[in-house]
Amino acid sequence: MHYDFVAIPSQDVPRASNPLFQHLLDTYAGETHKVISVWHGFSPEDMAFRPHPKSSTVADILNHELLSERRFFGEFVGTPEPPAADVLPKTTDLSAYVQRKEQLARPRLAFFATQTADWWMQDVPFFGLTRQRIWVFWRRVLHSAHHRTQLTVYLRLLNKPVPSVYGPTSDQTWEGADPTTSVEAAGRK
Repeated sequence: MHYDFVAIPSQDVPRASNPLFQHLLDTYAGETHKVISVWHGFSPEDMAFRPHPKSSTVADILNHELLSERRFFGEFVGTPEPPAADVLPKTTDLSAYVQRKEQLARPRLAFFATQTADWWMQDVPFFGLTRQRIWVFWRRVLHSAHHRTQLTVYLRLLNKPVPSVYGPTSDQTWEGADPTTSVEAAGRK
């Protein structure tokens, strides 16, 4: 894969005390930089954009991403988090959102790295249900992917380039990139 931007380089991702859970840390760091890469595609004048009156604005989605990630991890998973009132950046400048996303992710990685298998497998409350922490963690990753995808559609509607997140896009590709859009490509061994 090729990424023009990496928010948390692999050398900054802590080692999990239990190697079985290293993929969680690596995935969370990778998903964080993918989200930030999409956020980088917007300009300050795009913050109020919404494709439909019932849709959220770009700013609404950025606020939601920061606040809901704090809630998922703090309330349900049990990570140490700043008070909710301190989560959003002090300014509506797009670069402040990008910086805040990374600032909130790094301590979570350090915390996750120290956790045991028993901790990850423990049942915790989740919106009136009970789920394992590891399940809530993956649900959070998927929630962020949902909003990242939502914003890539916004980028396309604004006629802005869509960055690579899991592979090439029509705007960003590289030597050896294979989008697997044919039966032949899918059938390779």
